[in-house]
Amino acid sequence: MTQSRRVSRFDVPDLGVGVGFRLPHYHRVVDDRPPMDWFEVISENFMVDGGSPLWWLERLQAAYPVVPHGVSMSLGGAFDATHLARLKRLVDALDPPWVSDHICWTGSAHANTHDLLPVPYTRDMIDRMADRIRRVQDVLGRPFAVENASSYLTYRDSVMPEWAFVAELVDRADCGLLLDVNNAFVSSVNHGFDPATYLAEVPADRVVQMHLAGHSIMDEGYRLDTHDHPVCDEVWDLFRLAVSRVGPVSVLVEWDGLIPSWERLSEEAAMARGIRAEVLGA
Repeated sequence: MTQSRRVSRFDVPDLGVGVGFRLPHYHRVVDDRPPMDWFEVISENFMVDGGSPLWWLERLQAAYPVVPHGVSMSLGGAFDATHLARLKRLVDALDPPWVSDHICWTGSAHANTHDLLPVPYTRDMIDRMADRIRRVQDVLGRPFAVENASSYLTYRDSVMPEWAFVAELVDRADCGLLLDVNNAFVSSVNHGFDPATYLAEVPADRVVQMHLAGHSIMDEGYRLDTHDHPVCDEVWDLFRLAVSRVGPVSVLVEWDGLIPSWERLSEEAAMARGIRAEVLGA
């Protein structure tokens, strides 16, 4: 692998393949420091003033690169200046190469659904979210990436497909893209589009990271992004296509429910690492 293969316009490092830092593995990771390229943490779990979460985070950061990934910024909903201020304190302490959150809304000013709800694919929504993303980048003072979320419904007001919305949003906001390959596949099954088209149409030069995860198959083939299964064969195939187009960017394996042993999780990361090396080497 050579840096000449890099396509991204952002000056962020390729960290390799990592996994999420989850409670069942805290002691194993911090005490034994097993081989792993990097870790992603859920920002909101560590946006606190002290105590056990920061104690664990400090020890993780002493051994591995760490990148925060948010789930509650609600870029398409009500803006929360307090949330952004708390995130900035965490980011300043971690000094990560980039920060990320989702293309979604999570509730109103008075209630958080704790879910990643889809937005209508309209230019008014692009205006709204691009303005907020630029504000977030200005406050955080480092690259910010938005992730395509999986979806289970569409809006009558939408005027473009998801991939066109994502492409225009990241261009208008001048931000990075966290390309979730599993989410693209889940949404493609639920809404009946070709996931290869999605990968071909989103801007490869804005991708700073990719996500992989497993999902559940519900009645009549409906897919639900549960992060509680191994990555399926179709997503591995789509990942190969994504790597061939995007090049060597950091990859993260998510496994958040029915969390397996550290050894099993490491096998999933090794699978991603092997595919990435094979595609880039070819």
